[in-house]
Amino acid sequence: MSAQIVLITGALTGIGRATALAFAREGAKLVVSGRRDDAGTALVKELRGLGVEAEFVRADVRHEDDVRKLVDQTVARFGRLDVAVNNAGTEGTPGLVTDQTAESYAAIFDTNVLGVLLSLKHELRVMQPQGKGSIINLSSALGKIGVTGGSVYVASKHAVEGLTKSAALEAAPSGVRVNAVAPGPVETDMLTRFTGSAKNKAGLISGVPLKRAGTAEEIAETILFLGSDKAPFITGQTIGVDGGKLAG
Repeated sequence: MSAQIVLITGALTGIGRATALAFAREGAKLVVSGRRDDAGTALVKELRGLGVEAEFVRADVRHEDDVRKLVDQTVARFGRLDVAVNNAGTEGTPGLVTDQTAESYAAIFDTNVLGVLLSLKHELRVMQPQGKGSIINLSSALGKIGVTGGSVYVASKHAVEGLTKSAALEAAPSGVRVNAVAPGPVETDMLTRFTGSAKNKAGLISGVPLKRAGTAEEIAETILFLGSDKAPFITGQTIGVDGGKLAG
């Protein structure tokens, strides 16, 4: 079987970076994307050090021209697109509902929701004529519950899950699968920023039945599975990887 062609947005840190490394260890050919040239160059060097072909394309998922070019450059470089991981996201500025503004809303939704919509649009543009492909969107366990101070972020992840279901139904007749992964608290810089203090972070983690935060590598393994031929009958689903957070 030929190596998978994998595109990852938000690939430079955290879950995105761990996912790129996981696919590389499986021999995939990768296009990784983000907004920082230095970090992108460093990641590509690391991926190539694992013996795979990899390219960095600078793109901002809030801008359709960037997303269109990102997908087109992937196909121009490797000939097709097998797996797309829409990981680019932001926690924005956490705060109470009464503190939110049109600007704080846009700061989160433009990346977390519009970015996923534009990515889906252009990935499906390529995958549907191919008759195959797998897209994995990044949601959050918080997309199913509320949390004080996280209203707009939570709403954005609800939206990602809705987009996932709708896109899955539209893409299914062409053989393309669309799913989402919903991590619980994961030990990343985003979790630290989102919680704002060591006390808040410990409090959030204490609500996880396994009594620990997850790792980016654990989330990456689930993404790897959904992108593989081992999950051919899974589409339109949001898979929780949350240490049991949503079980009770």
